[in-house]
Parts: sequence; structure tokens; C-alpha cells
Amino acid sequence: MKFLSFSYKDTPTYGVKVKREDSAWILPKLFEEFGEDKDYPKTLLEGITKYNTLDFQEIVRTLVEKAEAYDNNHLFKAPFTEIEFLAPVAPPNNLICFGRNYKKHAEEMNNEVSLTVFTKANSSLVGDEGSIDAFTDLTSELDYEGELGVVIGKEAHNVQPHLALDYVYGYTIVNDITARDLQKSLKQFFLAKSLAAPIGPYIVTKDEVPSLNDVSIVTKVNDEIRQDGSTRDMILPVEEIISEVSKYVKLMPGDIIATGSPEGVAAGMEHPDFLESGDVVRVSINGIGTLTTYIE
Repeated sequence: MKFLSFSYKDTPTYGVKVKREDSAWILPKLFEEFGEDKDYPKTLLEGITKYNTLDFQEIVRTLVEKAEAYDNNHLFKAPFTEIEFLAPVAPPNNLICFGRNYKKHAEEMNNEVSLTVFTKANSSLVGDEGSIDAFTDLTSELDYEGELGVVIGKEAHNVQPHLALDYVYGYTIVNDITARDLQKSLKQFFLAKSLAAPIGPYIVTKDEVPSLNDVSIVTKVNDEIRQDGSTRDMILPVEEIISEVSKYVKLMPGDIIATGSPEGVAAGMEHPDFLESGDVVRVSINGIGTLTTYIE
């Protein structure tokens, strides 16, 4: 299932993608019309938090089946042409990011391969098809990093690697927008990486991505392929990432971990070609979709 948050007719809401249609079932409407729980979740984060992962999916699946059998089911749908995509969830903790988790990316940045964890502010979250500023008053080196995002489905603390995927709700796409000059001059990551954090378009439940051993990650800038990597090149796989973070941070339902970026960022080029106004960045991950961001 592909869950999403969006604004429809000026109202923030959430839903699940309609199969074979560019539209979404509006889940609050389905809960109101067909649900048994009148205290239903009003946001996707509430849904992930309130129910066990599989329970929530089964509840939603039952609601969708009832809606599909309804004569006027168009009343419960929102066409993608009429919605504004929002970040699927706002993580309870800041967006947690793993750096230097791809050897070639660390090498192109002249960095040692080492455990590097940082966060991005929740206020920087941007949905699919969203626009972000070029931030020319702050940086002349705005860069992209296409990454697989892991969405936590239940509270996780001191989790062993072999159990880690039991705590995953699903997967999304993250573009770790970074001001490289600020990253160097400020000698820390948080401010340089909190200008913007595009996420989306969906959270795809983990049953639809059964293996993370070789998932492709492709980033294009103005249709030019800049990154063409695979999760097989990760230094730490997803299970170990979750286990490592959970040693120090109690992960909560809805938390997102960005798992690192493959090589091909602008800063790693012989002649760096950083983002500027008018550029379009698309990050595509097999089984999830494409996250598009416009630079203003």
C-alpha cells in the first residue's frame, strides 16, 4: 500500500493511493462512512501510532474494499491533479540521517568512511512536487542527495539487527538538500542541512519492498542522471542502521531515518554543478516512486 498526506480543497488530510489511478482514497472520509472506530486517526502519523502496523493496513484494506463496492465512490477520492502533496509524516524526532554510508560517496567528498549521524529540522520538510528556495542569500553551493528513507512503525530501543525490520512501517524517498559551503564553514551539519528536506511522495509499506539488497536510487537534475546507485553498496544495511541508532535514541512510530546517499553529488564533481533557480530534481527509487523538487 502507498500512503500519502496531502492538501485537498484547502484541507490537510491523508490517504492511500488508488490502484491503477492517479488519485487517493481520502481515509478520514472512509473512516466516517464505513469505519467502526469513530475515534479514527485524523493524520497518517496518528494511524501509524495508534494501531499495530499490520492492523492498520488491514483496517485500511477493509475500508477500501467497502468504498470500491459503493456506487458513488468518486466522492471518497482526490485526483492527484487537484491535491498538494505534503511530507507523508512529520517525525516525532527530527529527521535522522546517516552520512558516509556509501564508500564511493565518502571518497568523492574526501571523507573517511565513518559512522556519521545528524538530523534535519522538521520545519524543513517539503512534499513531492514542492518548491524550495535557492537560498542564494545563504549559500552558493546548494546540493542534492537522493536517499532511501526508513519509516519506523513502533517504538524501538536497543533493537538487535536481526529483529530490526520488525519495527519498520515502510519506506519513502528523501532528498537530503545540503549547503556545502555552510557545512564546511560552520563545521557541523544541522544548519547546513536544515534549509529543506523534500520527502515523499508516499510511504510504501514494507510488504511491497520485500528485499532491500539491491534497490536502485537514481537522481536526475533537469533530466541529467547525476546519481545512479543501489542499496547493495551501503556500508551498513538498514537492519544495522536501525539497531545502531536505537542504542542511543528511542525511535518512535513515524520517525524517519535517511540511510545515506550514493556517489554523484554536485560537490563530488571535478567541476561542481550546484543547484540553482529553475532546476528540477527528481529522485527515483524502485518500488516507491519519484520525488520531484523545484528550485525557485
